[in-house]
Amino acid sequence: MNKVSLAAELSSTTYPGRGIVIGRSRDGKKAVTAYFIMGRSANSRNRVFVEDGEGIRTQAFDPSKLEDPSLIIYAPVRVLGNKTIVTNGDQTDTIYELMDKQQTFEQALRTREFEPDAPNYTPRISGIMHIEDGTYNYAMSILKSNNGNPDSCNRYTFAYSNPAAGEGHFIHTYMGDGNPLPSFEGEPTWVDIDGDIDSFTNLVWDNLNEENKVSLFVRFIDIENGAYETRIVNKNQ
Repeated sequence: MNKVSLAAELSSTTYPGRGIVIGRSRDGKKAVTAYFIMGRSANSRNRVFVEDGEGIRTQAFDPSKLEDPSLIIYAPVRVLGNKTIVTNGDQTDTIYELMDKQQTFEQALRTREFEPDAPNYTPRISGIMHIEDGTYNYAMSILKSNNGNPDSCNRYTFAYSNPAAGEGHFIHTYMGDGNPLPSFEGEPTWVDIDGDIDSFTNLVWDNLNEENKVSLFVRFIDIENGAYETRIVNKNQ
């Protein structure tokens, strides 16, 4: 696999859907994550990210226009001790609750599958970052239909120990626009991680399709002491 420019990868499609980037800053000192949402329908676009404790949640920008909240209102980010969980749905809560009961990331996700939004059967993508005593590792997961067949759920987990500085991985729900929307395929894309939190936030936001992007969350976590900085960008202000 060749490492690619995150900016180029983000701008190469009008509709990657929802996406998670996890990696390590160029100076090696920070664990980095970004989560973004996009939308084609008015209901999907009627959202903002808001802080919720150490994590975030989605919220209707205009509550009077909220239609079906079932797959669009959730907590994408929660923190459990030295673990930061990032997902594209309410499986954030499943991971948090079951890992709090000493189950693993994989065990928690074995209780879930792709979203019930036929004919797309949107994949559930998840990531977890673990920082302890100056060490850092992360894992990413995707739960998807069996090539569009909802009778089977295919589950993939990718784990990265001691990630290299200036590198990360990017996983998203769709390969691009379409009807039905084509699910992400293959391993998470190996991408470059560059800049400080503000330049990185700008890079991600500026390279998402202008019409379809909705909200972005970025967090840089100090690997030595766990202190973090967060940025949230909402198209709806």
